[in-house]
Amino acid sequence: MTGVIDWFADPANWSGPDGVPVRLLEHLQYTLLALVIAAVIAIPLGLWIGHTGRGGFLVVGSANALRALPTFGLLVLLANVFGIALTPPIAALVILAIPPMLAGTYAGVQAVDRAIVDAARGMGMGEREVLLRVELPNALPLILGGVRSATLQIIATATIAAYVALGGLGRYIIDGLALRNFAEMAAGSILLALLAIGIDLLLAALQRTVVSPGLRTPAAIRTRPRLRAV
Repeated sequence: MTGVIDWFADPANWSGPDGVPVRLLEHLQYTLLALVIAAVIAIPLGLWIGHTGRGGFLVVGSANALRALPTFGLLVLLANVFGIALTPPIAALVILAIPPMLAGTYAGVQAVDRAIVDAARGMGMGEREVLLRVELPNALPLILGGVRSATLQIIATATIAAYVALGGLGRYIIDGLALRNFAEMAAGSILLALLAIGIDLLLAALQRTVVSPGLRTPAAIRTRPRLRAV
């Protein structure tokens, strides 16, 4: 423990290209990039499947299969195909993030009271209006729950970027392991845990801000949807 405290107290670890601020920024960049790409894929797809009810078994079942893929093994495979670059770890993180976001979006739309949807159609709303003005707002708690779950998984797993010579907080863990510097490894793990906790608190605050007060039930706010075949 003394070694960990000494590592945090060393000014050299807080400055330069290998300092904590730089590594933290790199980690956040990888996380945000993977999260945005996964959201662009998973959320519209989940909305469409939930709204139409078409292809649910095939698409959601396929996403379940993605969840079963070993991320580290996938990274090694992609690194052999694309070389040492940003593409392999980002692609692996995107594949990791799609299932919880797809699950949250699909489950959120499916959970909307059908009587509300039928009433909206009876008022003359088209299918697009029903989706965007009725189903999407009501599904928002579960959608954001899926985004929170995916974000935490990406933050935890983005350490693999260091394995293909990239940066991020995983650099401290990988380099510490190679040099048998256990204080550096522990410090990297602590930083990673603190980052995950901080981001989750921010997302929880965002969730409470954007979700309608009428939908802020304890179950909805705490939901971490699990993907399952329908």
